[in-house]
Amino acid sequence: MAKFSMKKGGKEVGSASVYAKPHDMSGKETKAVVPTETGAKRMTEMNPSVGGISKGNYPPTKTSGIKIRGTGAATRGVMARGPMG
Repeated sequence: MAKFSMKKGGKEVGSASVYAKPHDMSGKETKAVVPTETGAKRMTEMNPSVGGISKGNYPPTKTSGIKIRGTGAATRGVMARGPMG
């Protein structure tokens, strides 16, 4: 059997496909899947920002929650909106 190792300075630098098949953290074999959707379709889900300009694809603001005590002169709201359960 041929040896495909390409070690340089004690580290393996070759292609990973030569010495390891695609696998998950538990060692089970997986398939390497390349996304096939177009860039335009992918951009509808993303929210890119360039130079302070944003696409504005934000989720709606969560308005439900519970009123918290001891807010005093609150400037950032008086509702707790995190996961409580």
